[in-house]
Amino acid sequence: MIAHSLPDPFFGPAQGMHGATFTVDVQFVADRLTDKNVVVDIGKAMEALSATLKPLNYQNLDEIPAFKGQITTTEFLARHIFDELAETARSGGLGEGSENIKQIRVYLHESHFARAGYNGTL
Repeated sequence: MIAHSLPDPFFGPAQGMHGATFTVDVQFVADRLTDKNVVVDIGKAMEALSATLKPLNYQNLDEIPAFKGQITTTEFLARHIFDELAETARSGGLGEGSENIKQIRVYLHESHFARAGYNGTL
């Protein structure tokens, strides 16, 4: 759950302050499985996602210093989450299999017709 504004005429009424509640889906993609037949440790992946989302939850994104001057669209947030998880993967923080991750896909769903995402390669 976040609050933000999208201060550009492109966004019409969403220029004003409003809230959004997202469901976040993350997919880790590898070209091989570990010897345990997984891509990554799902528990560590959940911990990493939780740690990434915690500083955003119930916050006004317009007031987060790291986002100053940014238009915090759903796509922007998906890329932010990707960047954080990619760094965790690069540092081995997703456990065994971290080194095999080739792509991370992040999708934010606000409703059945309002969703966006970001895919990136490691």
